[in-house]
This record gives sequence, C-alpha cells and structure tokens, in this order.
Amino acid sequence: QVQLRESGGGLVQAGGSLRLSCAVSTPSFDTYTTGWFRQTPGKEREFVAGVSWTVGRNDYADSVKGRFTISRDNAKNTVYLQMNSLQPEDTAVYYCAARRGSTVLVGFRQYTFWGQGTQVTVSS
Repeated sequence: QVQLRESGGGLVQAGGSLRLSCAVSTPSFDTYTTGWFRQTPGKEREFVAGVSWTVGRNDYADSVKGRFTISRDNAKNTVYLQMNSLQPEDTAVYYCAARRGSTVLVGFRQYTFWGQGTQVTVSS
C-alpha cells in the first residue's frame, strides 16, 4: 500500500511563499507519477501540478503557471510544490496524489493514492 503524507501548509500573506512537501512510502517511487490537487468547500478537487517519473515531464494548471513549481527527489521519495506570489484565491486544502505510470493526468479520479491534505490560507 502506498502512503502519502503532506506537510508545509499554513497561513501566509498575499504575495508570500510556501513550500509543500509530500513524503511517499513505496519502494518503487520512481515508477509513479505524482500530482498536487486542491479543494475548497463545495467544489471539486482541482489539478494544480503534476510531475512524471520521466525527467522533464511536468504540467501545471493555467492558474498557477509561472508562480508554482513542482519537483521531486527520487532519492528521498518526496515531491515538492514551491508556491510563490500566493493570492487569496489559492486558499484551499492541498492534496498530494500518486498513480502508476508516466503520464501526468489532470483528473483527480485518475489518481489512486492520496494524502490527508494540508491547509493553505492566504490572507489579503
């Protein structure tokens, strides 16, 4: 069973930065594509960013391009989401997710394993 654990959420002022981390417990981490999603009350979980285990294959939601950067350290089984220039509309619970395969997909139903989520709150 693959387990994911997020950390790094918190409260930040608009324009600030946070870095989220996701520790993934699996011996075959380098065969999983991982992604970050976010969710606000009453809305569906939305794709934020994803990174394939194949080098150079990342994808971002239009709303975060140029501000957020996803990366992964296969030696540490960890995925990161560096979030800069945060805005109040980025406020959400952020979830880390993983799926077998090399393709970054944007649909949350296409990911098999999920973390418990971490709250990010951006004040204006």
